[in-house]
Amino acid sequence: AGSLDKVGTSRSVSAMSLGPASSVPSVPLVPSVGGSAPLETYEAAPSVMDSVVKVFCVHTQPNYSLPWQRKRQFSSTSSGFMVKGPKGENWLLTNAHSVEYHSQVKIKKRGDDRKFIAKVLSVGEECDIALLSVEDGEFWEGTQPLSFGDLPSLQDSVYVVGYPIGGDTISVTSGVVSRIEVTSYAHGASELLAVQIDAAINSGNSGGPVFSEHGDCIGIAFQSYAGSDAENIGYVIPTPVIEHFLIDYERSGKFTGFPSIGIQWQKVESEALRRWSKMERSQKGVMVRKVQPTGDAANILREGDILMSFDGVEIASDGTVPFRSGERIAFSYLTSQKFSGDECELRVLRDGQENTFRVKLHQYKGLIPHHLSGGDPSYLVVAGGIFTTATEPYLMSEY
Repeated sequence: AGSLDKVGTSRSVSAMSLGPASSVPSVPLVPSVGGSAPLETYEAAPSVMDSVVKVFCVHTQPNYSLPWQRKRQFSSTSSGFMVKGPKGENWLLTNAHSVEYHSQVKIKKRGDDRKFIAKVLSVGEECDIALLSVEDGEFWEGTQPLSFGDLPSLQDSVYVVGYPIGGDTISVTSGVVSRIEVTSYAHGASELLAVQIDAAINSGNSGGPVFSEHGDCIGIAFQSYAGSDAENIGYVIPTPVIEHFLIDYERSGKFTGFPSIGIQWQKVESEALRRWSKMERSQKGVMVRKVQPTGDAANILREGDILMSFDGVEIASDGTVPFRSGERIAFSYLTSQKFSGDECELRVLRDGQENTFRVKLHQYKGLIPHHLSGGDPSYLVVAGGIFTTATEPYLMSEY
């Protein structure tokens, strides 16, 4: 079986490892699939390429087993690109795992031998996006930010631009869009919309832009599928997720996350289960298996309810909703378009009767967090005993 790997950072200290989800194995020098893309044939290509930068980061990770200490520093390189804020701000986008536990971040432009100090403005762990800025005005002279395009269609040509391993200069690989669906994000342990492509995405590509054949940025390269049973499967963070992150930052000045209803559900495809739920032949939906006790839905929804629609969009018995022409997608895509604190309208079948409820959405907080959002682990020493927070990084460090 394969696994989703964060491929974004090319590490200069090979003895260190980011963990199973983001380790960077040694890669032999072989021709990349797709070859060199003819992006330079477009008139906008020179300015588009100049907007792609190389990110140099020094990381200092916590020692979860000894929470009062930090591990040895290590360096990494990845990619990023320039964008314009809603009020004319000059920003840079890259991946969250590219600047995770950063001590120092520097940016280098194409064709420039200087490195500029960057400031990390916001980090979205769930969507694996980080927002940076460079205060030195000289960095922005003669630059042109990228513009975002629409969500691509299947078989559209795409071009991955960045600074992967195997060389120091900018690299371009080409491919096509293979699939668009809700996908697991390895860094944030979340499930959000992603675009699957067959262009080569290697260590160091992470955070770099992916272009359409018209020169518009249609996403950020961030992970690939590693496994003996699959080849040339790379993933791109699409523009709807990027725009959600930027709007969230504009609204609150920080990343507040992607909300959820606060339930666990199951498909209702069994005829026996449909009869038990008192569903008519024409009715569709998914069954609520568990309701998170800390969410607003705990006061409204019950186990065994059939969730039939979300904001007027019908939910099929397999948990999918219509998506563009002739496509379907997991209905969690609808919740990911909302923001924490927003309300949604749910149509629910309960005891054979249809009801309509309004539920306030919130960010899911697990009992054992997947990450600490860049913070240090808290601990308490009592009579020689050390108590610390149970988190996934701690469990991976210990076991």
